[in-house]
Amino acid sequence: MRGLAVAASLVAISAGFAIAKDMTMNSQTHEYTGLWVTGDGHIRHQLLPNGRYVEARGTREKAYQGRYLVTGNHIDYWDDTGFTADGEFIQDVLHHAGMVLRRRK
Repeated sequence: MRGLAVAASLVAISAGFAIAKDMTMNSQTHEYTGLWVTGDGHIRHQLLPNGRYVEARGTREKAYQGRYLVTGNHIDYWDDTGFTADGEFIQDVLHHAGMVLRRRK
């Protein structure tokens, strides 16, 4: 019986990952799509409407990339390498990992 419970848990976890992965195929509707930049321009987050992001650092245009999910004013990032992070949008400013990014228009 215990083996069945473990197997059921693994199936549920796998289903959760499949749902999260599938979300990258769908567009997100939120007001934060676009380019977010630190004051010195060194860090740049491009939030794409398909739920993907690209982070540039200095001259490295694709330093990091992965998927993201915006819920209200909160953003969660899942880098393609497995790294996770999050942030908050406060008065049209993105606070992420000790950085302050502003929308570039």
